[in-house]
Amino acid sequence: MGLYIEALIRTDPERLWARTQDPGQHQRWDLRFTEISHMPGPPGSAQRFRYATRVLPFLTVAGTGTSAGERHREDGERVSALRFASPERLSPLSEGSGYWRYVPTADGIRFLTGYDYRTRWGRFGTVADRLVLRPLMGWATAWSFDRLRLWCERDISPARSLAYALAEILLRVLAVAAALPFGPAAVLPAALAALLAPPSRRTPAARRCLRRPPGRPAATPSLLARLERP
Repeated sequence: MGLYIEALIRTDPERLWARTQDPGQHQRWDLRFTEISHMPGPPGSAQRFRYATRVLPFLTVAGTGTSAGERHREDGERVSALRFASPERLSPLSEGSGYWRYVPTADGIRFLTGYDYRTRWGRFGTVADRLVLRPLMGWATAWSFDRLRLWCERDISPARSLAYALAEILLRVLAVAAALPFGPAAVLPAALAALLAPPSRRTPAARRCLRRPPGRPAATPSLLARLERP
């Protein structure tokens, strides 16, 4: 998989499973989606879903996908996998797939994901993905994972953590603005302090998540290979 994100979440496994597998709860913390909803399907088949992402105030792109999960495995882990696709030409992502792993440890649950996707728009899309979209997707996933961690560990709702994050950004901007009257010699240290100062414990931060596997990458779950493309 092209992107890897991991967070250590100290919470009850059932709570984490519910807040990641239930569409209504998932869309609350995941910055990448505006709406997620289940779609009806034949009994015994993989779960079908619809997703939508608002990329501009008046522009939303949508797609569909299939997902499946395993809650009771012999190794104690839980796994879910998905495939997704968007037919909309305005969507930079044409299709993709990924998985979530829930690995119990003595310190908490290693909640990790690996996913990748195909872009459209030819060479322009490939370049835009490498320079902008892929770094942005990695950051948004990591930020969202830490937002989920705060919700599970400290009961800080996704709405509250977003408000804390916006307030913190405003304070950092104001600190730089306050240094402007004193010239470049004051602005540069203020800007560096605003960029490098650690975030509040109540504020989600992508930097708290791992962006590379800590050891040898685990194999892609076999569950993913059994999922049909949407």
